[in-house]
Amino acid sequence: MKIQTDGLIVRETPVGEADKFVTILTRSHGIVRAAARGARKTNSRHLAATRLLTHGQFLLQKGKNNWYLDDARPLTVFFALRDDLEKLTLGQYFCELAGAIAPREEPAEEALRLLLNALHFLSNGERAPYLLKAVTELRLLGGAGYDPDLTVCCRCGTAEAYGFLPLEGRLVCTACEENALPLSPAVLTALRRIQEQGLGQCFNITLSPEDCAALATTSEAFLKAQLGRSFSTLDFYNTLHN
Repeated sequence: MKIQTDGLIVRETPVGEADKFVTILTRSHGIVRAAARGARKTNSRHLAATRLLTHGQFLLQKGKNNWYLDDARPLTVFFALRDDLEKLTLGQYFCELAGAIAPREEPAEEALRLLLNALHFLSNGERAPYLLKAVTELRLLGGAGYDPDLTVCCRCGTAEAYGFLPLEGRLVCTACEENALPLSPAVLTALRRIQEQGLGQCFNITLSPEDCAALATTSEAFLKAQLGRSFSTLDFYNTLHN
């Protein structure tokens, strides 16, 4: 079976002296791990298209047990990220997260559009990195079935004075739980917009720097609680802010 699809390289693993495996978030088949023979040679026509953070057009063939890269052509290379350690690390985190929880070998239009939009805004500096981080985390989690319940207090049903319980993924009022993550009205509104609105709208959220940082803290706490793990790129990104 052969497929032709566009996708984003979210991981590359060297093999031997000249080969590599590439993990691609494809539009038509989600996460695909494919062998790219000779792609590390300096004269390889697949060298540019198989690098991390490259959006390309790929011809993939399914063998008995593995996928193989037959052809690759770069469409967008996010060069600007490589000039800024913080942006590069955040972009790598987006890739690592997508590689872990995006759909596998099934259509992933939403996930691919999400990452391409996030990397575009990150590269151009058009959105706050903390906002891009929160949107990417929450939308990827939602696509994997980890949507939080952002309606009313999960214990008494009240609709005011909320905190957030990352492990439960629910709101709780301050009268029911004093130790929940506090949520300002602006952060709660942002969480709901990210969850409910279309992909184009959820990047157009205006927050103060303080609320933007709180949004990112909430989304990260939810992600770690739901997945039961962190990510090496996320941990390194956080050291850049300590």
